[in-house]
Amino acid sequence: MFTGIITGVGQITSVQPLGDSASHGKRLTIQCPPAYLDDVVLGDSIALNGACMTVTSLDAAAHQYTIDISAESLDKTAALDAVGKVNLEKAMRANDRLGGHMVSGHVDGVGEVKRFEPVSESWLLEVLAPPALAKYLAYKGSITVNGVSLTVNSVQDLPTGCLISINLIPHTIENTALGTLSSGSRVNLEIDLIARYVERMLSATTQPSA
Repeated sequence: MFTGIITGVGQITSVQPLGDSASHGKRLTIQCPPAYLDDVVLGDSIALNGACMTVTSLDAAAHQYTIDISAESLDKTAALDAVGKVNLEKAMRANDRLGGHMVSGHVDGVGEVKRFEPVSESWLLEVLAPPALAKYLAYKGSITVNGVSLTVNSVQDLPTGCLISINLIPHTIENTALGTLSSGSRVNLEIDLIARYVERMLSATTQPSA
């Protein structure tokens, strides 16, 4: 589990195929801030732009580690198959503060940035979410964008999806990789975990006993 509070900004420095066909995944090498990996061991979970991944090799002295990402995960996420900045979050401990919201690290869909521009001292981020996620998005509800726990400021249902607007304060821009986004960028989205279970409870039907 995660909280959506980014603990470091890393850099994918290498993307290597694990096979010679589209059914094979890739091996990513991620460069981290100094000392970021001091408490990490092989097999630990680190969310990479909101997607939970397993550390498969580790070089703490060089501040880098690798993950193996499957073709299925690559198909269901964005920006994890190319060199570039990424948001990092280590899995939460039982005694950690929950500064954001409960995040599973499982990407529910890929959205598209429609608008990203400064407004006064902050930044306005508008993302078009897939239609299937619309029912989980609400005014003042929580959404995870590339692993960052954010609050939805407005919701507009459109034929092409659900357009949400988010306000980013300068601290978020300075301490995450969201500042690299631009109109047309694809982003990983995870809906609020509670909303997922509420929808299931409301839609489930009682099965007759045998």
